[in-house]
Amino acid sequence: MKNRLFKSVSAVVLMCAVPSIAYAEAGSFQAKLLGTLVAPDASITEVKVDNIGLPANSQTKANDNLVPTVAIEYFVTNNLSLETIAGITQHDVDGTGGIDGAETVSDAKIIPATLTVKYHFGDSNGFKPYIGAGPSYFIFIDEQPGTALRGFGAERLQLNDKFGVALQAGFDLALNDKGLGLSVDAKRYFLRTDASWSDASGAELLRTRHEIDPWVISAGLAYRF
Repeated sequence: MKNRLFKSVSAVVLMCAVPSIAYAEAGSFQAKLLGTLVAPDASITEVKVDNIGLPANSQTKANDNLVPTVAIEYFVTNNLSLETIAGITQHDVDGTGGIDGAETVSDAKIIPATLTVKYHFGDSNGFKPYIGAGPSYFIFIDEQPGTALRGFGAERLQLNDKFGVALQAGFDLALNDKGLGLSVDAKRYFLRTDASWSDASGAELLRTRHEIDPWVISAGLAYRF
């Protein structure tokens, strides 16, 4: 009995002697350098203008991309934070179904401007899972008609910049008591936009409505200050 009591007391003393790694406090900032996989889940939901004769079962699929991103986070309280990300991703879009393999969009660059409100669970130790949500604004830059649409005379492509919503989950893990940590994050975006192809005279050849619901998966280092 005395031996068990001695072990219990010793364990409590050791736990008190080892300082916990406080991960975040109200008023602190956190900067992250991440590797990010952008995996679009894009599809045509409506054909609004069709002057080229698309087959009835035409669909599209965008390629995945791996890019660097930077995130800045501010802790309003110990558990509530605001986070924004900066990065740019580039994608081609190819046809499936009735237009299988036909390139429709070439080198579309996207800036997914995002601000999320995050709630962090857990205590003051180093592991802090979280969930979050917030608005996004997708900015499309330098998008070009794919080779298949150029074959129909398309010289210009416009993807409309649009607001969307992002849902988020992940965790931060403190690696030491100096502010260095590991961050793993997953976002799912929900966005609707129109794509319009036109010829050299400005006449519209094709306009389609798209769902663009990419998964954005990130992992990397974080530094709290």
